[in-house]
Amino acid sequence: MSAEEEENAAELKIPDEFLKAKCLMNCEVALILERKNDQLQQMNDDYMNQNSQVFEKSLQYVKRFSRYKNPDAVRQVREILSRYKLAEFELCVLGNLCPETVEEAIAMVPSIKAKGRVHDDDAIDKMLNDLSLIKKFE
Repeated sequence: MSAEEEENAAELKIPDEFLKAKCLMNCEVALILERKNDQLQQMNDDYMNQNSQVFEKSLQYVKRFSRYKNPDAVRQVREILSRYKLAEFELCVLGNLCPETVEEAIAMVPSIKAKGRVHDDDAIDKMLNDLSLIKKFE
């Protein structure tokens, strides 16, 4: 993207470094922080004094807003969304917010329907159905 172009996430006009960045869904961050929390508890008897308030608040936040709790479900969500060649931030928005309809998905991530993309309504609907199946059987 040139410096003269205006950024617009709805049209995937964002800086290259952001497009290439690895994003994590809340459920992935929750798994990482829970694992770290468990390690800290095992290593240190004085765990509560060592764990920062920021760490605790972050863990509480991602646990509260994680749509998927099971590690296998989290892996499946990323695999399913990755099949659709989404930008990382698109994948994470859809994985975090779990839209139920095509219209909701497009409203949340307008770039999935942008000109030149291969995502038609049927493909988006199939993707959402696959995600809802994971949630149902989790």
